[in-house]
Amino acid sequence: MTEVFDAIVLGLGAVGSAAVYQLRKRGATVLGIDRFKPPHEFGSTHGESRITRIACGEGLEYSTFAARSHEVWRELERETGARLLTQNGLVVISGEGPRALQHDKQNFFEITVEAAKAAGIDYRVLSGAEAARQYPVFRFDARDRVYHDTSSGFVRPEACIEAQLQLAKRDGAVLRYHEPVQDFADGDVITVRTQSASYRARSIVLALGPWLPSFLPSTFAGRLQVMRQVMYWFPIRADYADREAYTAERMPVFIWQLPAPQSVYGFPAIDGVASGLKIGTEQYLRSTDPQAVDRNVSADETREMYETYVAPFFNGVSADALKAKVCLYTVAPDSRFVIDRLGDRGNVVFASACSGHGFKHSAGVGELLAKMALGEKHHDISYFRMR
Repeated sequence: MTEVFDAIVLGLGAVGSAAVYQLRKRGATVLGIDRFKPPHEFGSTHGESRITRIACGEGLEYSTFAARSHEVWRELERETGARLLTQNGLVVISGEGPRALQHDKQNFFEITVEAAKAAGIDYRVLSGAEAARQYPVFRFDARDRVYHDTSSGFVRPEACIEAQLQLAKRDGAVLRYHEPVQDFADGDVITVRTQSASYRARSIVLALGPWLPSFLPSTFAGRLQVMRQVMYWFPIRADYADREAYTAERMPVFIWQLPAPQSVYGFPAIDGVASGLKIGTEQYLRSTDPQAVDRNVSADETREMYETYVAPFFNGVSADALKAKVCLYTVAPDSRFVIDRLGDRGNVVFASACSGHGFKHSAGVGELLAKMALGEKHHDISYFRMR
């Protein structure tokens, strides 16, 4: 007789690795399956760094997940010795006149301030002139408004995934890599079929990222869109007078609602000046899918990024990009998360889409999914249900 697991987790990226770890911590028998071997560069969880912030301009409902994720990452650091979370601070920049949306929010700056107050986070709001004296790498306008807190920073996504899978496996989780999932059959005991085998479980967790829509009812899956995004790393010029101003010891992570077509986000040189400024925009006009996406970044794309979003707003940065990488956002209307159950029995639980702001919440969301799968009391998900 085939073993019946308490839970099977499909997809072992940001949320799936967290769910496997949390399920095993609770003593559940758990199987994790991924079509690749995480961490990898084919989904949404790579690129060396992700911004984390408890004061979330997307809405106050997200702060609980981010705060819990910070606790989990510190726990993982103690368990593994890995370096995961760096709290080097955050600036959110806006200003007068029309500004680009940030995750569908025109008032992203104001919601960030409101969320900081609600979460009890110490913060300050500076003028552009005040911020320029403290952070000389940015070309602020004197009329800019600059939110700053010190509880935010960045996490290392690949290392977070590795740490959670490492501990889950150590404690008895079964992990299967390079096994694309074909389908699953609903029931009190669910059967999951991959290209290699069939497995059975009392519940399953779908954490498939951009591959999730093909496993959801078509009426809902059609509302999710997969968007190609590009992350760039630009070098700090050798002749720039204060190159150390770009290090994580002196420069915070940033989200900038520019008057340009799109907002930008980015990071200091997290591993020393030579690692460069990481920066990206977020585009929501052209959808794709994980099988067909163009993973190459053209010279024209890089040049446009530098000329439009880097040169006018940062000091001392060269146009000769160190590298560029493509990642995928799975986006729901209003840039929401979706966390819910499928089927009459409710033993299929899922989380998506992260809509481009998910990694900071992933450890907390993975814990929530583990509780849902095991029938434990959990966070109210009414706001996040399918609509």
